[in-house]
Amino acid sequence: MTANPIMAAPVPAHPPYSIQDHWITLDGGRMRYLRDGIGPPLVMVHGLLGYSFSWRYAIPVLAQQASVHAVDMLGVGFSDRPEGLDPSLRASADRLLRFLDAVGIASCDLLGTSHGGAISMMAAALDPGRIRRLVLVAPVNPWSNQGKYLAAFLSHPLVAPIFLRVAPHARLVLQSYLLRRLYGDPSRIRPGTLEGYAGPFERRGAFHHELRILSTWTRDLNDLESMLPRLNNIPALLVWGERDQAVVPTSMKPLSRQFKNCQTHLIPGVGHLPYEEVPEEFNRVVSEFLAAEN
Repeated sequence: MTANPIMAAPVPAHPPYSIQDHWITLDGGRMRYLRDGIGPPLVMVHGLLGYSFSWRYAIPVLAQQASVHAVDMLGVGFSDRPEGLDPSLRASADRLLRFLDAVGIASCDLLGTSHGGAISMMAAALDPGRIRRLVLVAPVNPWSNQGKYLAAFLSHPLVAPIFLRVAPHARLVLQSYLLRRLYGDPSRIRPGTLEGYAGPFERRGAFHHELRILSTWTRDLNDLESMLPRLNNIPALLVWGERDQAVVPTSMKPLSRQFKNCQTHLIPGVGHLPYEEVPEEFNRVVSEFLAAEN
């Protein structure tokens, strides 16, 4: 267990970090997660090009009321990239549930964003009695087609090898472009954000697992849609940025109908990453939801 250098910079107006790196072995690889706080377990699942770094402004706040576990899913972040890792949504959700087994979490609240939101919904559908509440931040879902065509293009057998050759050399330019598109107001991007996201992509095998995830995108969404009725009794909070260009905000309403008890929060002027762009509002909304009796 070692201190996490990437998470070392303090966030103004919040307590100092006490976050620690932890590791478990799962599916033939070492899986990294960050741990902080005391209280009921809260597991946080990042998006497709993210990792636990995404939650750097949320962890110190939510750790005041929960035992926070922020994962780097296998294949991305600073976790290992085992060969032959199944990239499907169902397999990723099953790994997340087995992560809970490995760290001794019998039940938890689950917070997922973007593709991590889809993983969280699938995990809850596979074992609904284990998930107390869901917090979903612009989760990939069957009512948003934004990523469908790009996923098919980038994962095409003729395109994927070219992308894998070019991407490492254009990594910073590509990530800077994507990051700016994910913010409603790019002027809110804080110093160190691009560098933080770039770190894991310096490792060998970067982008490989992400492209494999894209290759199963449409099939995964169909699978998720068939499983959504199993989420009906789980209390949920949906959080979206009004200017989200990655997962369309109009998909929030049909998704909310899948839950008997669902709160929604749309943030004006904000893009796909509200936990980074307006962390104070995001943390307040999530903290209130977790503190309430649902």
